[in-house]
Amino acid sequence: MAELEADLAHIVPSSVPPFRAKLVVGLASLLCFARSYDGEFVFDDSEAIVNNKDLRAETPLGDLWHHDFWGSRLSSNTSHKSYRPLTVLTFRINYYLSGGFHPVSFHVVNILLHAGISVLLVDVFSVLFGGLQYTSRGRRVNLAPRASLLAALLFAVHPVHTECVAGIVGRADLLGALFFLLSFLGYCRAFRESNKDGTHSTSWVLLSILLGAVAMLCKEQGITVLGLNAVFDILVIGKLNVLEIVQKALHKDKSLESIGVLRNGGLLSRMALLALGGAGVLYVRWKIMGTGPPPFTEVDNPASFADSMVVRAINYNYYYSLNAWLLLCPWWLCFDWSMGCIPLIKSAGDWRVIALAALWFCLIGLVCHALCSADSHRRRILTLGLGFLVIPFLPASNLFFRVGFVVAERVLYLPSAGYCMLLTLGCGALGKLTPRKKLITALVLGILFLNTLRCIIRSGEWRSEEQLFRSALSVCPLNAKVHYNVGKNLADKGNQTAAIRYYREAVRLNPKYVHAMNNLGNILKERNELQEAEELLSLAVQIQPDFAAAWMNLGIVQNSLKRFEAAEHSYRTAIRHRRKYPDCYYNLGRLYADLNRHVDALNAWRNATVLKPEHSLAWNNMIILLDNTGNLAQAEAVGREALELIPNDHSLMFSLANVLGKSQKYKESEALFLKAIKAHPNTASYHGNLAVLYHRWGHLDLAKKHYEISLQLDPAAPGTKENYGLLRRKLEQMQKKDG
Repeated sequence: MAELEADLAHIVPSSVPPFRAKLVVGLASLLCFARSYDGEFVFDDSEAIVNNKDLRAETPLGDLWHHDFWGSRLSSNTSHKSYRPLTVLTFRINYYLSGGFHPVSFHVVNILLHAGISVLLVDVFSVLFGGLQYTSRGRRVNLAPRASLLAALLFAVHPVHTECVAGIVGRADLLGALFFLLSFLGYCRAFRESNKDGTHSTSWVLLSILLGAVAMLCKEQGITVLGLNAVFDILVIGKLNVLEIVQKALHKDKSLESIGVLRNGGLLSRMALLALGGAGVLYVRWKIMGTGPPPFTEVDNPASFADSMVVRAINYNYYYSLNAWLLLCPWWLCFDWSMGCIPLIKSAGDWRVIALAALWFCLIGLVCHALCSADSHRRRILTLGLGFLVIPFLPASNLFFRVGFVVAERVLYLPSAGYCMLLTLGCGALGKLTPRKKLITALVLGILFLNTLRCIIRSGEWRSEEQLFRSALSVCPLNAKVHYNVGKNLADKGNQTAAIRYYREAVRLNPKYVHAMNNLGNILKERNELQEAEELLSLAVQIQPDFAAAWMNLGIVQNSLKRFEAAEHSYRTAIRHRRKYPDCYYNLGRLYADLNRHVDALNAWRNATVLKPEHSLAWNNMIILLDNTGNLAQAEAVGREALELIPNDHSLMFSLANVLGKSQKYKESEALFLKAIKAHPNTASYHGNLAVLYHRWGHLDLAKKHYEISLQLDPAAPGTKENYGLLRRKLEQMQKKDG
């Protein structure tokens, strides 16, 4: 340890006190990501936060323990199975304290969490580099201040963390990492609390296991801390020399049985506790999942669906090399790496196989050095660094189960700490080998500066969906989802022409991309290009027969084309695949109204309001249909029921006011008209119908006033000009009579 500290003296000139080191690391992390504090909800934030009912007060807190990260029931076959109730709980607290969906408070928590984790890593790296040695008074020695400061700084400013920090859903990784590190430090505390060498405090070991379980309830990979604890225990506490054991085993040396670490009862009991604790937590987690692993598709992870095991293995290893490259050179970042972004390697002649060879050449070299180095301290640091790099990455490796992504920057949050350890060790080795110390110092400072600059730039890109999606076009031009998201963002802003171009490109890149077909079909429907819209939506439901939204949109198009029987079939199919589908019942009701099947229309709209009581359009259509068919009493009852549920809906006030006016309940009708006008003063029909009420009621001056306002707002308002003409003639006749 002293040798590494001396090797780093030219980079970190003097031993920085722990408090100052933590202050520097914390400020560096804040500088890197502070730009994202006022960003919007972007990408997955919409589903995990804005549209997640588990954040709202009306959802019982107990439901969080039965729902996945996105708010779906874990027992559902469509559930993502990402079980992170503690992360969702923090979102809910954010929502409550900020009084709604205000992204600033969510972003600030993420930024502070990253700063806290970076600061905590100063202590973690101090243990990993310096070991656990105490004086007789219980004070730890060999704190490795230079190495721990440099490694923590490298971690704090690494651009690959931007997704976790600037993307609010990345809080799962941040919280998982926080409790991961606390679990590790708690495990280390087990040896500080004991006075005798080789003994431990069982309560601290159990607390470490508990913290590992908490980490898993924030993000699945949190449980891997138990593996890191085991490796640390064997190498640092047990002082196991792996190479010595292998050599003795190969030579059948009888002294193998006498190796102390293998006969250490304390070590064996700790390993048993870690194994039992980990197995118990994983068993409970599996039972909670209910229906097995999530149903990922080929576009999520194409390599895992390859028929050949060789092709799968080659591509998995290529993915590992890409993850390693993101750690080494984090300039090439993208919010999504699926859907053709990384084409499959299908033959050994593909030049990308070189990346696999380079990865394994480096890994084998590091492993050999970790086993064979004459320096026991360097051996230990290398092994721990590799362990920190590899162990937290294992859940994302496809080795144990299929994962739902190709490459994901967020899963590198914890493994990057291992990379920073290895890089710090490498900087020390370079400083020892070369006499040009200033060159190494400049190199390290250059890495820190460039990474900080990249973090600031990337944080800016994560502030809005438009910037985020467009930034991906140059990184992953073959990714259909990137083009889809750019198109969706443009469509939301009303730029349909540009959106169509990106949706078409998404479908070209992935001819089975049903969501792009559905959205493109919707825009074409709005532009009255019904024939192509029908073709696209028909293809979407042919590719994915249970795609309820596409079935509903197909029904709308067929209704517009006067193909009523086909439209009814499409609506019914959508409802069969999604039983609680209020919008589809609403559109089915419109179809029945067009066919004069009034009872069926009312039933369909009633179903929509049962499923979604705030469905204003369905309530309105019921009132209007009952009004038009002369069922004024029933229309009034429905209107009053609707306003009880949605008291501030001006369109419902308007519809009910019309009904009350026809029933000669003028005073109540007037009050509703005036409330509707107060909410929307520039709606011509509100003034026009209020004028009709006054006209009918005999308040002719007020009628004249509102007719004139209505005509100012809409000179072509149907019927208003004629009614105004009748009123003027009546007023003229009255003036003549008075004269």
